[in-house]
Amino acid sequence: MERSKRGAGLTYRPLTSPWRPGLELFTFAGAWTPPAERIEAGWGAWDEERLCGALLLERAGPDGMLHGPVVIAPADASPEVAIETAAELLADALAHAPAAGVETVFTRPQGLDQIWVRLGFIPVPEAELPAPLRGQPGIGLFGWRGGSALWTMARRGSSRPGALSAR
Repeated sequence: MERSKRGAGLTYRPLTSPWRPGLELFTFAGAWTPPAERIEAGWGAWDEERLCGALLLERAGPDGMLHGPVVIAPADASPEVAIETAAELLADALAHAPAAGVETVFTRPQGLDQIWVRLGFIPVPEAELPAPLRGQPGIGLFGWRGGSALWTMARRGSSRPGALSAR
């Protein structure tokens, strides 16, 4: 599914395996990514043929870890263009999550708190990160569970003690 946003004139569409354009953008920006075989989905923002924004999802069962967003805005663009591009990529990822069976989405804040909070992420303890998603660079952890800030420390129907759950 492809869509355009008039304000920035960008086209948004999913990235596909083997994720090369997204991984190259992350490398250009100096951002860490998981190995390509652990990436399940990705979203991109294009300025004509140039990829200028990317967001990647790593999956571990019903949980996912977002990497990015990485946005390279044109030199003449206002800072708001980069922030809104990042928010659009994140909105696409969150729209994808329930249909793909992703119940909880985690991310490292990267100083983008205004985007994470606007779209329903809240700070969560590092101990809540599932074991397969641990050991990655970054500090701080945000979580999203359907956009609800009402969480308990026990996931309904989960065998994992201490897991997060929405009420």
